[in-house]
Amino acid sequence: MLKEALILAGGLGTRLQSVVSDVPKPMAQVAGKPFVEYILIYLKEFGIERVVFSIGYKAEVFQKYFGKNYQGIELEYIIEKEPLGTGGALKLALECCLNNEILVLNGDTFFNIELDDLWIFHQLHQADFTMALREVENASRYGTVKLNENSKITAFIEKTGKEEPGTINAGLYILNKTVFSKYQFPDRFSLEKDFFEKYLSKLSLFGCVCEGYFIDIGIPEDYKKAQDDFKTFDNR
Repeated sequence: MLKEALILAGGLGTRLQSVVSDVPKPMAQVAGKPFVEYILIYLKEFGIERVVFSIGYKAEVFQKYFGKNYQGIELEYIIEKEPLGTGGALKLALECCLNNEILVLNGDTFFNIELDDLWIFHQLHQADFTMALREVENASRYGTVKLNENSKITAFIEKTGKEEPGTINAGLYILNKTVFSKYQFPDRFSLEKDFFEKYLSKLSLFGCVCEGYFIDIGIPEDYKKAQDDFKTFDNR
C-alpha cells in the first residue's frame, strides 16, 4: 500500500493574489485552516505515514506552521531556491522520497477519492504513472485528457477556453519514481509539456476516471466556494 506522498506546493499563485497575497496559495485560509491541511487530514485517513513538501515561495510559512510532524505523519521539506517548473520541482523532491511508489498531489487542489481503489488500478495496469481524472461540466480552465478502451492515455488536449464538458487531470498521481531515471532532463522543466506530452508514446501512462468532490482554489471564485464547502469537511 501507499505510505508516502509528495505535495507540490511551490507555485506563486498569481491568479489568487487579489484575495490571498501574504501566504503561498496552499497555505491560504479556508474555513479556519490552511487549505493544504485538509489534504494532510485526507492522507492520514488513508494511512500515509510520510509527506514530502516541495516548496519555494515563502517556504518558511509551511515549516513554521506544520513543523516536522502532523498528527503522526512525518514531514520533510524540499525547497526550490529558484522556480524549477512542475517537472523540476517533482524531480528534485523525489530524490528525498524513501519509497519507489509515490502519491503526488497538487497543494492547491483537493480530490476526495478512494486512494485504495486508485492504488489497485495502478497495480493492475503495471503503470509508470497513474493519473486521477475527473469529468467536469466546464473544462475551460483546463486541458483535457483522452483515453483508449484500456484506460491508457492517448492525448493531452490544450485548453480552449470554451465552456464545455471534458475529462481533466485532477492533479493527483501515483508514480514509480524510477521512471525519471530513464530520461535526461534539465533542472527546470514542465511535467506536463516536457514529460507527459513529450514521452507519451514511451510511457506506461494510465488515467483512472474517478468520482468525488473536486476543487481547485486557483481562482478567487473557487477559493470563495471552498470557504463554504470545507465548513463540513470533517463530516464528509
